[in-house]
Amino acid sequence: MKLPTKILENAVTEISKLPGIGKKTALRLSLYLLKKDLQFSKDISKAINDLKEKTTFCHVCHMICDEGRCYCQIESTSINRELLCVVEDTPDVLAIQNTNYYNGLFHVIGGLISPIDGIGPENLNIESLVKRIDKGEIKEIIFALSPTLDGDTTSFYISKKLSKYNLKITTISRGIPIGGEIEYADEITLGKSISSRINYNLQQ
Repeated sequence: MKLPTKILENAVTEISKLPGIGKKTALRLSLYLLKKDLQFSKDISKAINDLKEKTTFCHVCHMICDEGRCYCQIESTSINRELLCVVEDTPDVLAIQNTNYYNGLFHVIGGLISPIDGIGPENLNIESLVKRIDKGEIKEIIFALSPTLDGDTTSFYISKKLSKYNLKITTISRGIPIGGEIEYADEITLGKSISSRINYNLQQ
């Protein structure tokens, strides 16, 4: 792609590093930014800097949070603190929250067990999950992991780790297509799969 200036070329190169953004889309965005006033670009730059510098991860549930307290630490009568939903990453939390079918807590494990990719249980937030369960407040665990081989492997491993506790372990129903990902499911299907969750079978 031939561009008139090195500055524009650099802008296109950097923007195209974002997921789902190709060179042509990056060029359109760069030209759009060029037409806007300087303050517009400064506001975007500040928002990105704040995102990187002021966003942290909760040491309890591992969700992203700002300088205030995390969702899991907020005292609210609307939150069922006996219910804990295990998800792969933050986008899954947002997807489930937007269904309005779930009012419990979350635990972000930060990925899935995948020997092919070199990801083992020690690379995930599983031990911190066990510590939360060990406090005795949680009565039910819901696995809301993507229905893939890695997702099933991860659910099985965690359920074995938690087998010594007196817990109800459930999994979202298979309204989510096999091989699909939680964050891309539509809200109605995802919400129904949460509300119609089924008992998790260790023998599967």
